[in-house]
Amino acid sequence: MQKKGNKYGTHRVIEPKGVLPQPANKIDNNMDEIFDNEILIDVQTLNIDSASFTDIHNYAKQQAGEGASDERVKEEIKKEMLLNVELQGKHRNRRTGSGGMLLGTVEKIGDALKGKIDLKEGDKIATLVSLSLTPLRIDEILDIRPDVDQVDIKGKAILFESGIYAKIPSDLPEKLALSALDVAGAPAQTAKLCQSGQTVVIFGAGGKSGMLCCYEAKKRVGVTGKVIGLANSPKSTNRIKELGFCDVVESVAGMTPPQIYELVEKLTNGKMADVTINCVNVPDQEMPSVLVTKDDGIVYFFSMATSFTKAALGAEGIGSDVTMIIGNGYTKGHAEITLQELRECKALRDIFTELYA
Repeated sequence: MQKKGNKYGTHRVIEPKGVLPQPANKIDNNMDEIFDNEILIDVQTLNIDSASFTDIHNYAKQQAGEGASDERVKEEIKKEMLLNVELQGKHRNRRTGSGGMLLGTVEKIGDALKGKIDLKEGDKIATLVSLSLTPLRIDEILDIRPDVDQVDIKGKAILFESGIYAKIPSDLPEKLALSALDVAGAPAQTAKLCQSGQTVVIFGAGGKSGMLCCYEAKKRVGVTGKVIGLANSPKSTNRIKELGFCDVVESVAGMTPPQIYELVEKLTNGKMADVTINCVNVPDQEMPSVLVTKDDGIVYFFSMATSFTKAALGAEGIGSDVTMIIGNGYTKGHAEITLQELRECKALRDIFTELYA
């Protein structure tokens, strides 16, 4: 008879006791037996969140040394990922604290869940909860794709009773769906926040979450609104320009926060943004986001590289009365909204297919 588990997975917490799995330092990743309210998953691919993978990749390059080959860097990425799981029983980046999500096949469903959920053994799913709280065992790392933050593995994972997931749709390639679902919270929150006629500024507009947010923002603000896409690299700047979702696209590579403020002030005739969405995967993007937003405006920090302290104290320091929203990766209907974007917009689907599928 299977052991009874806690809805939120606290039965897997080893240290410290009394906390939930996400903040826990170590959780139990023994997959030999599952609790009655768990789902055992045969894992195919880990989609590491952008801030985490960027950090791991940079760390691996430092460890490999200057001039190291791509294969040598990948070996260091493997070592770092395996160490994360060995130490914690889950893949939570020890520096950024963030995780990602996974693609896999349902192998076993706990007795207490059978008949109560819309899953059966053999279903292909993407988990929509963070790897930073997911019990994970990596038996072998098969392939690392740094350009899309994805790692193919042999391994197992546990989805708790409270965990959310999406079945992989039959009309979209698996890796395409996985890459979009990884950032599903961003476009869905954008859909909730943006209204007709507003001015929206999106940082990281040419990245994965940024492209989806730009598309959704333009759909919501309409012809009377304005979407300003700010990108960093030449490649991402050209990508979002070609997609045509933004009314204006600018590269802000190398710009200081005051320079970005002056740019947006000019583009908005001094009115600034009603809504600002930050999708940048590197630190220190808090103040540019606050600076370009008008008083009583909204700043949505989707990036896991965001520092709450820098955002809160920085806004206070410049006397900015903005509402700041932490990028909860979940909002109702987020998977459906995101996958629908790929279905209804051929240009978006084509670029996601090229980059991620």
